[in-house]
Amino acid sequence: MKILNKQDIQAVFSMKDAIAADKAALAAYSRGETTIPLRTNIDIPAESGQSLYMPGYLAGEHPALGMKIVSVYPHNIDKGLPSVPATMISLDPATGIVSAILDGTYLTQLRTGAMQGAATDLLARQDARTATLIGTGGQAPAQLEAMLTVRPLRQVYVSDIDTHRAQDFAAAMQHKFGDQFNVTITAVHDLGQAIAASDIITSATTSKVATFSAADVKPGTHINGVGAYTPEMHEIPEELVKRANVVIFDTMDGVLAEAGDMITPLKDGTVTKEHYEGELGAVVDGKLSGRTTDQQITLFKTVGTAATDVYVAEQILQAADQAGRGKEVQF
Repeated sequence: MKILNKQDIQAVFSMKDAIAADKAALAAYSRGETTIPLRTNIDIPAESGQSLYMPGYLAGEHPALGMKIVSVYPHNIDKGLPSVPATMISLDPATGIVSAILDGTYLTQLRTGAMQGAATDLLARQDARTATLIGTGGQAPAQLEAMLTVRPLRQVYVSDIDTHRAQDFAAAMQHKFGDQFNVTITAVHDLGQAIAASDIITSATTSKVATFSAADVKPGTHINGVGAYTPEMHEIPEELVKRANVVIFDTMDGVLAEAGDMITPLKDGTVTKEHYEGELGAVVDGKLSGRTTDQQITLFKTVGTAATDVYVAEQILQAADQAGRGKEVQF
């Protein structure tokens, strides 16, 4: 069995690799080549915590099997520990034997950033040069890197409810990515002005209200809703859901069960289910066209799926084996 930490993963697997892997996993999901049971949630009342178990299996030419374990322990912060620790377990699909344990926290950040990167690559205009990132939490660096990986952006605006945090994040990301991608990354006070200038908008928050105004979005913009994952969360404006010409999800079942910003417009009668065109995997396979004109507003919503965790982890393991990275452990 191999142990792979964050540094091992970063050494062998790039954001570009993760985007390609996410596309393959989502295509397999949309083709019905995956088995993804509902996740098991166990409440831990004594710690105000939860323990979540997300197994999955991908069949086909490149099979993958595994389970991600995520805990949500808000009081861990007081102990100097991560509040949402995660671990990924990969199994050999041919034998059922555990083949690797990976840093699930970084894996989640990587595959979630790559999910947005895959959608942006498939749905955003080719000439997109300006973007806005809303939210500077743990997902934000990977979300930014994914946008920069798939489009030659020259300006990225950053916004957060905490202005100082946005400024610190922008400065850190300018140092990290500025020269590599030839981009300027700046925190903004006037979010509406930034939205109006942007070709791509990515919101990665758990907000219960819209994080930007639909009225500021110009024709041709691509929007990613990445953060909201419960029926109470509504980071994407309802009016924008209605305005969007093309609406694509990572998984139809997952989004319509969990994402409030897509569930509420249906309940309110703002849109019909037919307004939701389908899944990104079908766009990957060419079964859905996605964007067809530069004037269309495209919208992608993701709540995550174990299919990408399992497949990306397997691809990382294969790359680590080839590079000789990771710690071997014998039981």
